[in-house]
Amino acid sequence: MATVDATPADTVETAQTVDAAERVETADTAASSVDKAGTAASVDTAESVESLDTAGVPPNDAPYGPSSTATASTSGPPTLIGSVQRAMRLLEAASAHQAGAPAKQLAREAGLALPTAYHLLRTLTHEGYLCRDKGVFVLGEAAERLSASGAQQNRRGMIGEALEHWRDVIGVPVYFALYREGEIEVVGVADTPGNPAVEEWADFRETGHAHAIGQCLLAQLDDEQRQDHLSRYPVQSITPYSVRDDRSLLRRLDGASRMKPMVERQEYALGTVCAAIPITAGNAAATMAISVPSYQEDRLLPAAERLQDEIGKLLGTLAFSISI
Repeated sequence: MATVDATPADTVETAQTVDAAERVETADTAASSVDKAGTAASVDTAESVESLDTAGVPPNDAPYGPSSTATASTSGPPTLIGSVQRAMRLLEAASAHQAGAPAKQLAREAGLALPTAYHLLRTLTHEGYLCRDKGVFVLGEAAERLSASGAQQNRRGMIGEALEHWRDVIGVPVYFALYREGEIEVVGVADTPGNPAVEEWADFRETGHAHAIGQCLLAQLDDEQRQDHLSRYPVQSITPYSVRDDRSLLRRLDGASRMKPMVERQEYALGTVCAAIPITAGNAAATMAISVPSYQEDRLLPAAERLQDEIGKLLGTLAFSISI
């Protein structure tokens, strides 16, 4: 029998061919194993695989981060996390049952397999988004906090629309503020580039004695509340026109009328005059205010009076902000 002497190159080529074939066979075997394992895998395993897929993405490939291999113009379907979608469907199903619903019913309504539903329900319960009581699931405290935040945003939106309306009607910046838990809080401001609001160059909370908003709110407090506020935020002159001491401020507050705007002229910001109107909304002290440049001071009181005449139309909307 004839023999063939293999050259080194032939040997290398043969080895490479065999090695490639072995890799293909190994890959096929692994794929087959994955298919078999996928059929019998538990929900926990599926969730783990999904986590590994997500974890395998380098930080620079995150949706909001820079990437050396992708640009903003790269097209393609968005990356969606299936477990999050399924959890959201369960929450939506649970929210439809005020008295709660069992796992089987929630799984059916969310279109999920029961094992998947059990896994997600356990997680949502652990995180406080659901609560299990006597075999049924109801929304938990975490979900209620989300709901409250959404309602708060809606109320702020309503306030913003009201302020924008009066900004356009009167033609000046309009502010809405209240006094809550010992602090001055500006809930909303509406202005335009042509009529900008006063820049908060010094903290509004700490300088309530100097601006019309703060003076109007402090005038609505009782003596004890005023003293408490001034003990935390003492009177200090921040412009040459600011009130000088507690006694002068309290005298001004005592003389304030609930029927007239509180006016300050360049006490907080040089070149600006402001007027604030007291508002009765529940038990809280509240105010709406306007500002104009000092060279337009003749516009201030007419604009404030016009706002005051129409303010009753806004009370229903403004009252919502008291609970924000």
